[in-house]
Amino acid sequence: MVREDGKRNFALREGQGDESSVFSGNTPRQAALKAARRLDPASSEESADRTEIRLREKGTDKVHIYEGWAWNETAPDDKPDWMPDEITEANVSKQGIEHLDE
Repeated sequence: MVREDGKRNFALREGQGDESSVFSGNTPRQAALKAARRLDPASSEESADRTEIRLREKGTDKVHIYEGWAWNETAPDDKPDWMPDEITEANVSKQGIEHLDE
């Protein structure tokens, strides 16, 4: 369901179908990246654990499935003053879409 500002809401689904958090974005990938940044970050991208992220688009029966991972990285030299020296980066890879039977 698209909001007036063009963004869509996606609920993070846990193992038993519980929906604990809601992420918004113009695309499912944008919401998945926001969810992936909350994962426990590794020291590098290569050593990051891959985790399945399932996002149900609000107002539909579509569940977008991603593999996500996060890692810590040094902030760029031209960072703003408020940004910490170490930041969390994340990436996701789409695995597919499922439709709920509920």
